Amino acid sequence: MGPYLTFTLYVFAILSMVFLILLLNRVLGPKPKSTPVKLEPFECGATALGTVNARAIPIKYYGIAIVFILFDLETVFLFIWALGAQPVTGFMIATYGIFAFLLVLMLAYVWKSGVLEQVTQ
Repeated sequence: MGPYLTFTLYVFAILSMVFLILLLNRVLGPKPKSTPVKLEPFECGATALGTVNARAIPIKYYGIAIVFILFDLETVFLFIWALGAQPVTGFMIATYGIFAFLLVLMLAYVWKSGVLEQVTQ
């Protein structure tokens, strides 16, 4: 038996086990009924003093979150590059230069698009 067939059988076994567990949970699991008491917010057993003060987060903050994740991933790639570039050659420096240029280009785009200023308004 080849390695690809073994891997395929392994993935199939995992997926079928997950499907079986989800199916058994759906068929045999409890089916709770929604009551007004159950739908109330839980606050450590204390009765609620007033209405719930839950507001949706404005959509402008999602842009900041995406930009943060992008630059965070770029930082991780930078650390990986620094650890992998043990014999520093001209090619490695050129690769870093391209990477840094793309990073600055992305920062300029974010700055020009005004994503960061939308939050302060």
